[in-house]
Amino acid sequence: MPRHILDENHIHPAIRDKVAHHHQSVVQAVQAALASHAVVVVGMKANPLVGKACALLTAAAIEHHYMEYGGYLSQWRLRNALKMWTGWPTFPMVFFKGMLVGGFEDLKALHDAGQLRDLLL
Repeated sequence: MPRHILDENHIHPAIRDKVAHHHQSVVQAVQAALASHAVVVVGMKANPLVGKACALLTAAAIEHHYMEYGGYLSQWRLRNALKMWTGWPTFPMVFFKGMLVGGFEDLKALHDAGQLRDLLL
């Protein structure tokens, strides 16, 4: 099933640039990390699932790069830009070799199925 994204023709021309460049520097920083690291976790302070994801990767001896954007009451606009870019609604956002694999529950399911190392091949 294709991911539904509002077609550019349905965005008024006066705001297309604003939509396209919404906190672009944050998206570019994550894209640069994806190009430099095999595993990237994007998270936020005080979110227990972010800590669980990092702990699971550490316990599995999988090196990962962590990027943190604020907490529940700060930097939500930056996190919103990442949600708009990925289409993923929650944190953490876990990437293997540039591919979004989901959040903690998705990461745990891959781990429990013995598939994490395969994602690094």
